[in-house]
Amino acid sequence: MSQTASNPSTVYYDGECPLCRAEIALYRRHDGAGAIDLVDVRRSPARLPEGLGREAALGRFHVRAADGEILSGAAAFAELWSRLPGWHLLARFARLPGIRGLMELAYRGFLFARPLIVKIFVLLSRERRR
Repeated sequence: MSQTASNPSTVYYDGECPLCRAEIALYRRHDGAGAIDLVDVRRSPARLPEGLGREAALGRFHVRAADGEILSGAAAFAELWSRLPGWHLLARFARLPGIRGLMELAYRGFLFARPLIVKIFVLLSRERRR
C-alpha cells in the first residue's frame, strides 16, 4: 500500500456552502489514489482534530496533513494539491519563494468577499440549469 493511501490528508470543509461543495466535488473526481479524507464540518458529529474548533474550521480552509499537522489557508491548499494526482505542478508552484504569501493574501481577500461570491455563484448555477 502506498504512503498516500495508507496515511491520507484530511480536508475540513463547510458542507452547507455551495461554493465549497463544488470545490470538494472537483477534488473528489481527482482523488483516485485515496490521498484525502473529506470531513463536512456541518455534519454532526464531525471528527475534528484537537486544536481545531468548529467555528475555525468553518471560517477558513483547513487540512490535517498526513503527519498530523493542521494547516490552513494557502498552506492547506498546497498540502491538498500535493496529495492529488494531477495537481502536483500547482503544489510545486505554491511552494516557490513568495508565492505562498501572495496566495495567503489572495485567500484572505476571498474570505472577505466570500458571502458575495457565494451569492453570485448560486445565481449563476441557477441560470446554467435553466
